[in-house]
Amino acid sequence: MSALWSVGAGLLLLLLWVRHRGLEAVLVHHRWVFVCLFLMPLSILFDIYYQLRAWAVWRLHSAPRQHAQRVRHIQAQVREWKEEGSKRYMCTGRPGWLTVSLRVGKYKKIHKNIMINLMDVLEVDTERQVVRVEPLVSMGQLTAYLNPMGWTIPVVPELDDLTVGGLIMGTGIESSSHIYGLFQHTCVAYELVLADGSLVRCSRTENSDLFYAVPWSCGTLGFLVAAEIKMIPAKKYVKIHYEPVRGLQKICEKFTEESKKKENSFVEGLLYSLDEAVIMTGVLTDEAEQSKINRIGNYYKPWFFKHVETFLKADRTGVEYIPARHYYHRHTRSIFWELQDIIPFGNNPVFRYLFGWMVPPKISLLKLTQGEAIRKLYEQHHVVQDMLVPMKSLEKSIQTFHVDLNVYPLWLCPFILPSNPGMVHPKGNEAELYVDIGAYGEPKRKQFEARASMRQMEKFVRSVHGFQMLYADCYMTREEFWDMFDGSLYHKLREQMNCKDAFPEVYDKICKAARH
Repeated sequence: MSALWSVGAGLLLLLLWVRHRGLEAVLVHHRWVFVCLFLMPLSILFDIYYQLRAWAVWRLHSAPRQHAQRVRHIQAQVREWKEEGSKRYMCTGRPGWLTVSLRVGKYKKIHKNIMINLMDVLEVDTERQVVRVEPLVSMGQLTAYLNPMGWTIPVVPELDDLTVGGLIMGTGIESSSHIYGLFQHTCVAYELVLADGSLVRCSRTENSDLFYAVPWSCGTLGFLVAAEIKMIPAKKYVKIHYEPVRGLQKICEKFTEESKKKENSFVEGLLYSLDEAVIMTGVLTDEAEQSKINRIGNYYKPWFFKHVETFLKADRTGVEYIPARHYYHRHTRSIFWELQDIIPFGNNPVFRYLFGWMVPPKISLLKLTQGEAIRKLYEQHHVVQDMLVPMKSLEKSIQTFHVDLNVYPLWLCPFILPSNPGMVHPKGNEAELYVDIGAYGEPKRKQFEARASMRQMEKFVRSVHGFQMLYADCYMTREEFWDMFDGSLYHKLREQMNCKDAFPEVYDKICKAARH
């Protein structure tokens, strides 16, 4: 009884404090209160629900049976749109706050919403080494499904809640991408419902133009209803080597050198200042030295980027064996390093041991509850951007990031970009090594102004034939956008498949200069 009185008194004091400060002031300046008391427990309930649902679907083996029926329902909605006179563009009916992107798209309020409830693993074909999945299957769900079977996918983008559909229609990358390319390059086939309601399968040999045009199209060519992704045998551990490097030129040389080595299963860099970094290389293995196993994914463990920083501070190299699934999702608990701005004490050992099992809060719930004041604050004083630039421009790119943003850490992830048709490909006719530079946090540059600074960054990226990930805020004009991306195949197919009346152009859907 005394415990209940204590809890009640604590809640009363909290409510009085909120009333005194004002709800908006608390949500903006003390957001951790709301996140810790409400969003973290709610995120646990979300996870429990989706895990139970996935388990039930697996036990009943109902996903393949229900898939065809669900696709027919999508087709029926598209045909209904046509019968109504095709007066509005179509888009998926999934609420905008459920996406991992921090961008708030208002188009869903004015477009025809097509409900797409496709979130299951459909088939694991071990002979072809292919897994067939629905578009709302998440990375956390997929690795949890495949790893016990002894399989994984070649590119497992970081965060648990990233979905297959988002990674295909947008893009995805991981520290294995220097071997396998972007997430789209590990896919062997897509199934889409087109603007006329027909169901089409495309691959490198079947409807190949559509296959190459779908990635980066952001759902403006059709509705993705299934995808086939390559699988590779899973191993128990990643043997990871940490090496601190100082001096920007040495950092770039070391990172480029390691990225070219195919014997490295994984390559990643964390840049903690302009001239201090830790370069990590990893190899998949089934054997491990027991004394060097680090189960970094356990809730009480330090956040990964903080753990990596200890090697830099101690100026020492190190070797660890991380369980493979822990490695794949190593940045999930801290949402890279974004969570430190929301819960400043989140990496404190006391907090980790007591409440770390509830971390991280769902990004979707953070979006849903952020309010207009926080949204504007983030838009003007916070950066979440991934710029893909040729490896040969790495040093110049880091210097540009430092001058225009001054955000650290920076995430460095190499990838091979094949010379395929579509919106994104190298300038020449051969594959080229690129690097994703990820900037997440509050810029320390004086007089930072979001629009002006990002337009300067976008101009630089275009000048080196790089690309901007489309999940983030984009400030380019239409001409600048199509200067960055190759729209030749995309526009040809939109004309051929009568998409112009069915879906907005990708620029109109994602760029701030055009968005409604």
